[in-house]
Amino acid sequence: MKSISIISDDRPGVIAEICELLAAKNVNIETIDAETHQNHGIIILTVDKYDEALNALRNSSFQAVSEDVILIRLEDRPGALAQIAKRFKDADINLKSLRIMKRDGSNSIVALSPDKLGKALELVHDIQIK
Repeated sequence: MKSISIISDDRPGVIAEICELLAAKNVNIETIDAETHQNHGIIILTVDKYDEALNALRNSSFQAVSEDVILIRLEDRPGALAQIAKRFKDADINLKSLRIMKRDGSNSIVALSPDKLGKALELVHDIQIK
């Protein structure tokens, strides 16, 4: 799975512009996370038509980059994420990003972007969502 990260100026209307741009290309947004840092907006999303979305964003005024992510399913309980983070620490794999995508009370779906994708896939084969 791939996610798209967009860095923009922090101003009213950015989310609307991104959503309208993708809708015009018939791209459905599956997940979106937005926050501000200083004078910048950071928007991270997953979509159903990755190539179309990335091309549309790159051909607009938005600065968009992509990264490979691994989806895993964890038991939704204290310490579950700590156990997985320790796996990565012990294997000397850096997590460039980590997002909890969904929680339903019994399970959590987590998106991870590691620096060593192949090694990371082996590390989480038992909990990976394919």
